[in-house]
Amino acid sequence: MSIGKVIDFLEKLEEAKIFFSLSKIRDSLLVEITVPGEKWEVEFFEDEHIEVERFISTGEIHDATALDILFREFSD
Repeated sequence: MSIGKVIDFLEKLEEAKIFFSLSKIRDSLLVEITVPGEKWEVEFFEDEHIEVERFISTGEIHDATALDILFREFSD
């Protein structure tokens, strides 16, 4: 992975004042970006390919009963 590409990308985010966080998952560096109504996941891999996944909100707001769905459907 070219660290320069990652640094350039992070600097662009900082200049644009776009919130992000970094973590390592699988064999990649993950940049998680949060903007109003969306979450972006940008993964930088050692072989220099980049994957981008966008999660877009429908704008629908749920009450606390939605948490039951979270635990019912996603607990081990």
